Amino acid sequence: MTRTTMGTKLPRRLEQKMRMVGEQIRLARLRRNFSVAQVAERATCSPLTVSRIEKGAPTVAIGIYLRVLYALQLDDDILLLAKEDAMGKALQDLSLKKRERASKKE
Repeated sequence: MTRTTMGTKLPRRLEQKMRMVGEQIRLARLRRNFSVAQVAERATCSPLTVSRIEKGAPTVAIGIYLRVLYALQLDDDILLLAKEDAMGKALQDLSLKKRERASKKE
């Protein structure tokens, strides 16, 4: 009987996004003609870890993702995460007090 933990199970939408990120990393590696072993060596991790990243495994630490992105010279892409926070900006705008006009009567 296997034991599952909350840390390894993601909602379906997040699993799909993780797979998409993994696929994008795999395509970037292939465009550069790097093998999994070469990326692993440059990222100072195991080839198995690179393979798990490319499959979208949720248990790989974000630091390892960063090292793999660095090995592929894509580390600046991490700055795009949460860059455009449309919902946060809308919530902030709603909480701003509206200015009221001053009374013309004195």
